[in-house]
Amino acid sequence: MNDIREKGFRDLVVWQASMDLVVDVYQILKSFPEHERYALTAQMRRSAVSIPSNIAEGQGRATRKDFAHFLVIARGSLAELETQILLSVRFRYVEQQQVEALFNRIFAIRKMLNQLISRLQSELPDLHEESAIYGSSPSSFS
Repeated sequence: MNDIREKGFRDLVVWQASMDLVVDVYQILKSFPEHERYALTAQMRRSAVSIPSNIAEGQGRATRKDFAHFLVIARGSLAELETQILLSVRFRYVEQQQVEALFNRIFAIRKMLNQLISRLQSELPDLHEESAIYGSSPSSFS
């Protein structure tokens, strides 16, 4: 029986999408004021990078329980990033329409994380089904 941990983290669609999110966040942060370099900007970078990093670390762990735990951490970092983006809109560092694509990507990543966490936490025999979990192209979430 195939296990979702047999493939590498790079094959996970949720990891691919979260890597794209990091790139998008870094692009938006280029327009932030200089005085935010070591404050909100730095925190947003850490939150964004934490998402694919925790997915990768969890996938490399020994058990499904560990994997699910790191996915929950990634989901927390995603919520943290969403909050920071909302703050940046309130501070008028960026316009609401500029971040709509980020919010759409965040929604899609949250959905994938929730589905993967549910699969890992359940003992259903379809845990090995790869079509909804693995993909070959990160551009499918563009």
